[in-house]
Amino acid sequence: MNDLTWDEFQRVELRVGTITAVEEFPEARRPAFKLWLDFGLEIGLRKSSAQITVHYSRDELIGRQALCVVNFPKRQIGPFQSEVLVTGFHDANGAVALAIPERPVPNGTRLA
Repeated sequence: MNDLTWDEFQRVELRVGTITAVEEFPEARRPAFKLWLDFGLEIGLRKSSAQITVHYSRDELIGRQALCVVNFPKRQIGPFQSEVLVTGFHDANGAVALAIPERPVPNGTRLA
């Protein structure tokens, strides 16, 4: 593992967004959802694809906050363009659990 400098770490924009809409993503190679997240006035609404179908249903994701990288380049995933990277952790079986704040915080809040 290579150490990062503080300046390198500060370049990563890890911010909280609230999931406002979720759609199935049948064209994805692995089961995934299309997500729309609200990052507040400064960043606005962004979309992403996330392979989180094992632990979450569409309905329970609405209103949930997630920690995302907002300054990665956009990525084309089949017919869908992902604008942010939703972060999470693999469980013992390889399914992804979202990285979330312990308590609600304002949309767009940067990881401190």
